Amino acid sequence: MPIYEYRCNRCNREFSELFLNPKGVHNVTCKYCHSRNLTKLVSSFCVHQTEESRLANFDTSKPKGGNFYKDSRNVGLWAKKRMKEMGVDLGSKMDEIVEKGRTGKILDEYNK
Repeated sequence: MPIYEYRCNRCNREFSELFLNPKGVHNVTCKYCHSRNLTKLVSSFCVHQTEESRLANFDTSKPKGGNFYKDSRNVGLWAKKRMKEMGVDLGSKMDEIVEKGRTGKILDEYNK
């Protein structure tokens, strides 16, 4: 049961349409103005990765944009990858440190 997204070329509104029958794809009209002059849109999608696959695919040599550092998971990922590249293995201790950094709990230890 596919869901397609459309933009009406007449009223410029976007809408989604669920098709229970494949024959219905050819009879789509705008939900708002009932025009048949539509453009099919490419729907957004998301790809989920495990922490291991993110680490394996992460390139520490590429420059990072400002948004990279807004996600605390990226900073820990970068540190883990760099340490792996340098041959340093902190084992589960590193995961613990990264998790404390991500959640802000690492500061609690220094503020005591």
